[in-house]
Amino acid sequence: MRTALRHPGELAVRRRAGVDADDWGSAGTRPEIPPVAAGFLAAQRMLLIGATGRDGRPWATLLTGPAGFARAVDDRTVVIDAVPGGHDPLAGLAEGEIGMLAVEPHTRRRMRVNGTVRRDGGRLTIRTEQTYANCPKYIQSRAVTGEVAGPSAGASVTGALTAGHRAWIEAADTFFVATRATGFGADLSHRGGASGFVRVTGERRLVWPDYAGNAMFMTLGNLELDDACGLLFLDWEGGDALHLTGRARVEWDPGDVPGAQRLVAFDVERAVHVRGASPLRWTFERHSRFNPPVRPAPGTDPAGPGEAEPEERGDIR
Repeated sequence: MRTALRHPGELAVRRRAGVDADDWGSAGTRPEIPPVAAGFLAAQRMLLIGATGRDGRPWATLLTGPAGFARAVDDRTVVIDAVPGGHDPLAGLAEGEIGMLAVEPHTRRRMRVNGTVRRDGGRLTIRTEQTYANCPKYIQSRAVTGEVAGPSAGASVTGALTAGHRAWIEAADTFFVATRATGFGADLSHRGGASGFVRVTGERRLVWPDYAGNAMFMTLGNLELDDACGLLFLDWEGGDALHLTGRARVEWDPGDVPGAQRLVAFDVERAVHVRGASPLRWTFERHSRFNPPVRPAPGTDPAGPGEAEPEERGDIR
């Protein structure tokens, strides 16, 4: 069983980071879905998934539907009544390894599922191999305040970032990253920080800080074995999605980036901008109080840490 294996990439990253916990990370997960996690999943209207597309590249995308569109039908099976749309880089996803994240921005709760997926018409069925929760750090609070009916309005594909993409990325406070490693499956994780925490350093290059988290190192562990990955940036207010696929590497010297334990540099190989990818419209509420400050680019105002929250909400157990 995959969950019983010690992931050599995770072990290498933990040792370099000075974390002495060989049984942490994917080796400490379990395949079963706890009842509380099943209840949480059934309440969600958005899921994030990461998988390999028909082009052989890793991509991250989103799926949406009414509450109940995703549900655990037993303790190892998740059924999702949605599939990637025709303009999505994961359109045509039929089977393979998958990483899934259910995140509820309003409460900052989240659960992750990794396993295998099979498509049956307009439905995806996931057989779970790893099910686990993460702490709510760096999740910005947002609430669904509207919904727009209709299919996506089309997509544009480029080999580099446009000026519009750059502005989008540099204003983002959240994105999602899909990784994979042969023999150890796919994974989809969340990254968050104050607006500006991701910097675009060229038409094909962006860099983000890796902040202190739960020390599972599942994303960095996969990148240690396979540097291919996919990123997803959402336009929460407008419904567009920016999908990027390319190669990432860890830079272990974070320099003077506030809060960073290391940096991750990503080289874009393809960008897909899907217009109207999501029918959901979200309203920003507040930043996570854990967000480190962001050093401003020349000529801009500094972005400080998030606002204090009345209390920190728990994750899924």
